[in-house]
Amino acid sequence: MANAKLGRPSKEKNSMLRGLVSDLLWFGKVETTLARAKSVRREAEKLLTLAINSYEDIVKTTKEIKNDSGVKVKTTVSNDGPKKLQARRKMMAYLMDRQEQRKPKESIEAFETRTQGINHPLLEKIFNLYAPKYATRIKELGQGGGYTRIIKMGQRRGDNAEMAIVELI
Repeated sequence: MANAKLGRPSKEKNSMLRGLVSDLLWFGKVETTLARAKSVRREAEKLLTLAINSYEDIVKTTKEIKNDSGVKVKTTVSNDGPKKLQARRKMMAYLMDRQEQRKPKESIEAFETRTQGINHPLLEKIFNLYAPKYATRIKELGQGGGYTRIIKMGQRRGDNAEMAIVELI
C-alpha cells in the first residue's frame, strides 16, 4: 500500500489523503474505503511519531514586558525548541488546518476565552493531547507505533467497495 494510486492522479490523491489524515486527527475516526484507510494509517502514524519524539522540546526564557501601568515586569515565556519547531512546521505543511467550532449553547464570550491564543487548534491537539498520551503508552508497553486501528465494515452498496473505519486507539 506504500504506493497505492487509489484511482486518482497524484495531486488529487495527496490532497485527499491530507484531508483524511487531518479529519482522523481532528475527529478521532474516519470512515472510508479499505485501500484509503491503509494509506491514511501510514501517514497518520508518521505524523504522530514525529509529534511524540519532539513534544517535550520546550525552551523557557525570561522577558521584560510592560504591564498596563507602564512598569516593566519580568515574565517567563516558553517557546518551542528547534526540534519541536521543525516538527510543527512539517505538520503545518502537510495537514489541513481545522478551526475550533462553538459548542451547542456556548456563549460567544466563553468560546472566545476558550480559543484565545490558539492559532492552529489541530496542532495544539496533537502536541498537547495525543503526543503525551502515546508517549506514556510507549513507556508502559515498551513499543512504538500502533496508534491507529482499522475496522472492516463490509461492502458498500452501489460499487461493492470494501469499507473500513480508521480510528485512533
